Amino acid sequence: MLYLKALAAGVLVGVLYAAVRVDSPAPPPVALLGLLGMLAGQALLEAL
Repeated sequence: MLYLKALAAGVLVGVLYAAVRVDSPAPPPVALLGLLGMLAGQALLEAL
């Protein structure tokens, strides 16, 4: 359920950024690496 809330929040922020026409603060590859790091950290904490 938390994943669905996080996904919904991300989609909402993306739509707001597109509506206001604000550029992303990070280039797409950097943003994707950051998201991957967050997912890896969460998986690591859940495994402990």
